[in-house]
Amino acid sequence: MNAPSQQNRTTQRILSWLQQREGEMAGLLADLVAVPTENPPGMHHREFVETLETRVRPLGLKFERIDASSQAHGDENAPACLSANYGRGERTFYFHGHYDVVPAQSVEQFTPQRKEHFLFGRGSCDMKGGIVSMLYATLALKECAIEMNGKINLILVPDEETGGARGSAKLAQQGILGRKGVGMLLAEPTSGVVWNANRGAISARVRVLGKSAHVGLQHQGENAFERMLCVVAQLQQLKREVEQRTTSSNVGAGQARNSILMLGGQSGGGTNFNVVPENCWFTIDRRINPEENLGEEKARLINVLQGCRSQGVPLEWEILQEGNSASCPERETAGQALAQAILEVTGTPARFELCPGLLETRFYAPQGVPSYAFGPGLLSVAHGPNEYVDLRRVIECARIYALTAVKILNANS
Repeated sequence: MNAPSQQNRTTQRILSWLQQREGEMAGLLADLVAVPTENPPGMHHREFVETLETRVRPLGLKFERIDASSQAHGDENAPACLSANYGRGERTFYFHGHYDVVPAQSVEQFTPQRKEHFLFGRGSCDMKGGIVSMLYATLALKECAIEMNGKINLILVPDEETGGARGSAKLAQQGILGRKGVGMLLAEPTSGVVWNANRGAISARVRVLGKSAHVGLQHQGENAFERMLCVVAQLQQLKREVEQRTTSSNVGAGQARNSILMLGGQSGGGTNFNVVPENCWFTIDRRINPEENLGEEKARLINVLQGCRSQGVPLEWEILQEGNSASCPERETAGQALAQAILEVTGTPARFELCPGLLETRFYAPQGVPSYAFGPGLLSVAHGPNEYVDLRRVIECARIYALTAVKILNANS
């Protein structure tokens, strides 16, 4: 028996098993979409966990609950992280997904609708469809009794949509993520490409203070809006500087290589048109390329704000989120295994690109675990009013995930 022959038989067994299960996968996905795990506010975690456990237990997969929040005990809505294993040994290949979703545009989005091969509903694309792909990839390996030199660890977390503090960040602090890891796949909606890098983020809200007065007595007030314009002018100088920098990573069509500093994504202030505003505020969203350093770029930003304060502008700020960039070469064993699996299943060569946003691969890469995102959804419909996923892509990704795990865990074994 030669190796290529064995590999082909393994591939066909996995593909055949999954091909017969579109209906099952659609039913599970519909049940998961129906649980409104909107974040914020971050509710219905327990309902999701219980729904998932009830559905997958008869399939022979058991999840362990990990309370990532220090306030988890006794809190009905405390977000549980989930972990399930298949296989034996210390060498671990990680499947990773998040079950929280962004707020819906209407409550109807939590009534999933199936139209032929498409399932509509909030979270179907980002990223409960990807979770179903990973679940069934694991089940396919189990049901087909595929031998592996190691195990799969499927991790599902809440709180990704608001930075991950009660999910992946807490698990990383506890040393849970990435242990003995030989690779990691994240099921984000990547529109058919592989994200092997992501930008880091520093997001902040700046509040500039003043003193209110009637417009007719404006000389007795202190105009927070006019002061805010001075702060913005200083930040625009920094913006012009950082946006000259570019990344060497591949970027998608319509995307830019330049580093990013966006001002005023949100803003507000004042009480009425005829009152001197006593406070005004705006947000800063700084997205750093993989070649940049998070600590250095945060310090640059804070230095500008501190400089304005030292010049007499009363202001305060709060950091809303921060996260590191991450980058994994295509040539890593895990990256090549993923590329080979994509080619075998789809017939199309894999394309590796920079993700335009944050990815939870950033919690694995610092542990030396090659980490990549690849999922069945389209980024263009994620978070939108008509979010959907193609069930054929859900099956396709399950095949790719399963084959990738086998290739990585059995490499050089």
